[in-house]
Amino acid sequence: MSVDPQQLLRELFATAIDAAHPQQVLEAHLPADRSGRVIVIGAGKAAAAMAQVVERCWQGEVSGLVVTRYGHGAPCEKIEVVEAAHPVPDAAGLAVAKRVLELVSDLNESDRVIFLLSGGGSALLALPAEGITLADKQSINKALLKSGATIGEMNCVRKHLSAIKGGRLGKACWPATVYTYAISDVPGDLATVIASGPTVADPSTSAEALAILKRYAIEVPASVRTWLQSPESETVKPGDPSLARSHFQLIARPQQSLEAAAVKCRQAGFSPLILGDLEGESREVAKVHAGIARQIVLHGQPLAAPCVILSGGETTVTVRGNGRGGRNAEFLLSLTDSLKGLPGVYALAGDTDGIDGSEDNAGAIMTPDSYARAAAKGLSASDELDNNNGYGYFEALDALIVTEPTRTNVNDFRAILILESTKHDA
Repeated sequence: MSVDPQQLLRELFATAIDAAHPQQVLEAHLPADRSGRVIVIGAGKAAAAMAQVVERCWQGEVSGLVVTRYGHGAPCEKIEVVEAAHPVPDAAGLAVAKRVLELVSDLNESDRVIFLLSGGGSALLALPAEGITLADKQSINKALLKSGATIGEMNCVRKHLSAIKGGRLGKACWPATVYTYAISDVPGDLATVIASGPTVADPSTSAEALAILKRYAIEVPASVRTWLQSPESETVKPGDPSLARSHFQLIARPQQSLEAAAVKCRQAGFSPLILGDLEGESREVAKVHAGIARQIVLHGQPLAAPCVILSGGETTVTVRGNGRGGRNAEFLLSLTDSLKGLPGVYALAGDTDGIDGSEDNAGAIMTPDSYARAAAKGLSASDELDNNNGYGYFEALDALIVTEPTRTNVNDFRAILILESTKHDA
């Protein structure tokens, strides 16, 4: 078999991104009746690209406002696109959240609202609850991001500190009909977790939010604690009549991207093994992947090479050092440290939005010689891992993947490619 492993890995990543792009997936889900007036609002890394699709397909009057991450905008003629900060909210996100609420605050039963939702929307649509400042939300968000909390835990806290999340935006639209079209970036594809569920009922409680802050030893101002202890902090609960005309539709999810990549693997002559959506510490998830890869190389189990291990989801990084790098660089660095140059094993890990954490790369590639090449440069994989410096490690190897913003987001994509005839006595 003649194949360029690195090129195939890049093609798999591109296939995964394309399978979740709004231009490919949104139009088929829009209402059959596309005449009349519609108000379009949206938040997330894919919001601008989703807005372009609505503008192209809608036959009636279109207006609205969407917010996306800096650099993720796209030109629209009728829908205003605003850019704001992610993953820590800023004043631009606060201002646009206020405007979004104003847009939907005086609607009637004949009005229709399309809400375009994707990963990142939680930070981008930032409107603190009464008595809580933007600075409060920023500091809590930063602490959560460094704590190792899962995306579900982070969004539980965010929802209960917000005037717009946890179903509150949907409630504000009443009695209009609301169509939410969402691209999932969370394990399990839960509507309540994707961007903190602005238009869906939320079963989580303020007590749970307080428990999460306590679990990760996150200090909060007295005003935040007082708010979370008050009944007003509760989100909109299942069965609330104000959400009776709010409809939620998932249009893309990580599994679709993994399945599209699996088809590409088979076409190239590789058997795919899909592990699915995963959570956990990046470095620990990498050790599990390394164990599976080693078992395949040494024993042909659970499948024989040539093959590709595929997984997605959202891992976490508990920041211990002061290096650079997001979840995917951390995963690959731990994988490199675990495999130590196991022959015939190549890997790619990248974020489908094109940004790994807060860096300028989407991810990186590991090859069988990465460990030795780095060592020759004086870089120890274990030492760099201790410093959370995956970016620096793979930058030194010229192995970073830079895609620019993709304008979609189904979270992380990981592929470990194992060539045949690589039996090894390790």
